[in-house]
Amino acid sequence: MKTVHVLQLLALSAMWGISFLLIRIAGDSFPPLWVALLRCSAGSLLLWGVMLAGRGRLPPRAMLGWLGLVALLNNAIPFTFFAWGERTIPSSTAAVVNATTPIWTLLLSLAVHRAHVTGRMIAGVLLSFAGVVLVVSGHAAEQGTAADRRGFVLGVVLVVSASLGYAVATVLAKAKLKGIDPIGLATTQLTMASLMLLPVALVGPHPSGVSGASMGAIATLGLVGTGLAYLIYFSLLAHISATHVVAVTYVLPIWGLFWGLLAHESIGWTAYTGVAVVVVGLLLLNLKARRAAEARG
Repeated sequence: MKTVHVLQLLALSAMWGISFLLIRIAGDSFPPLWVALLRCSAGSLLLWGVMLAGRGRLPPRAMLGWLGLVALLNNAIPFTFFAWGERTIPSSTAAVVNATTPIWTLLLSLAVHRAHVTGRMIAGVLLSFAGVVLVVSGHAAEQGTAADRRGFVLGVVLVVSASLGYAVATVLAKAKLKGIDPIGLATTQLTMASLMLLPVALVGPHPSGVSGASMGAIATLGLVGTGLAYLIYFSLLAHISATHVVAVTYVLPIWGLFWGLLAHESIGWTAYTGVAVVVVGLLLLNLKARRAAEARG
C-alpha cells in the first residue's frame, strides 16, 4: 500500500472518529433532527460541487426507490439517532457502540447468504460484543440517579439502533445498488436524506441560542466528517482493497476515546479495556474476511 493511501486512511479514521464529539457539541444548540439535517445538507452541498465539476454521474431513476431506502437507513435515521443518543451518553461511548456496525453487517450478510459460520467468526463476534458491554456497563455504573440511568439506557439503545441501520443499509446497497457511480450514489443519498429530514425538522423543536462552537461543529461535521470523508472513502476504494478500507472502522473506538479524552469526558479503565477487547474481536473478523478474499483471488 502506498504512503499516500495510508495517510488517507489515517485522515479518514480521524474524521469519522471526531464526528462523535462534533455531534455532541452541535447538540448543545441544535435538536437532533436539525443536527442530522444540517449534516446531510452541508455534506451534499460539497458533493454537488464535485458532481458539477464533472467528477461523478447521477444514478438512474429506476434506482431511486432503493436509494431512498438506503438514504433513510444510512443517513436520515442514524444521524438523528446519534445526535439524540449523545444527549445522554458520552461521545466516546457512542464511538465504541458504533463499532458493532461491522458485526451487524456480518451477521446480516450471513443470514441473507446462509454462509458457513466458523469458530473464528463466532469468537470475533463474542469478543467484540463483550468489549462493548464492558464499556457500556462501566459508564452505566457512573450514573447517579434513576433518571440518569434511564437516559443512559435510552442513549445506548438509540446508538445501537443507528449502527444496525448502517448495517442494513450496507447489505441493501451491496444487493441493490451495484454498478452506480459512488460519488453520484453518495450525493443522491445525502440529498434525499436532507429532503426527508427537512419537513420533520421544521415542525419539531427549532434551534435556540446557537453558539459559535455548535455552528463550527455542525459545519465541520457536514463538510469534513461527511462530505469530504465520503470523497476520501470512495477514492480509497478505487485504489486499494475494500478489506483495507473497511478496516478504518475498527480504529474508530480508539479515536472516540482519544477525542473524548481531549474533551475531558469521564473515561475509566473499563473503557480502555473494553475498547482493546472490541478491537481484538474486530481483527479476528477482519482476518477471516481477508483470508476469504485471498482465497477468491
